[in-house]
Amino acid sequence: MNSKSGQHDREHLDLVFLYALKALPANEIPVVENWISSCADCRQEIETLRPIVDSFVFWPTDILRPSVSLWGRLAHRISEQTGKSPVFPPLELQNKPEWEAVAPGISCQVLAADTESAGVTMLVRLEPGTDYPPHRHAVREELHLLHGELWIDDKRLSPGDYIRAEAGSVDHRVWSDTGCTCVLLTSTRDVLL
Repeated sequence: MNSKSGQHDREHLDLVFLYALKALPANEIPVVENWISSCADCRQEIETLRPIVDSFVFWPTDILRPSVSLWGRLAHRISEQTGKSPVFPPLELQNKPEWEAVAPGISCQVLAADTESAGVTMLVRLEPGTDYPPHRHAVREELHLLHGELWIDDKRLSPGDYIRAEAGSVDHRVWSDTGCTCVLLTSTRDVLL
């Protein structure tokens, strides 16, 4: 935030988001906390993000971070734009499970599965131009879009968006022109139509 104008800029909002994700360096936390305490818009942003972040609280932290290669590219880009040294991921993040191709243009990483209830939590990635088959939800489904753009019937989702579908509802068309990555809480008992 530019303290003179009182307006939010991209860097300010990015820092508020990183604060909500508890991903700020320790030396930047007091500055951002000060912004939040003096800005109603920032407090509203934090309150909006809190339920999403809290839903991730029991997940291993390694699944919420970008891949090592993406982290490296982002670190170099940020370094070039800010003039600061790049921050690279710790070495232990390099032992991540591989993506599994489940259909043409669709891959996933299963994060948790409950065989008794047929519930599954996974990261799902659609390549650009990919459609997911129409399907009926066996249970309530929750989706958090992390990257890219996703269309579900007439709803356009952008990074950070959340959508919930009730049991028995149908997604007639799910597709991404840009490619996307999402966190999906669903069931292995969904019925393809």
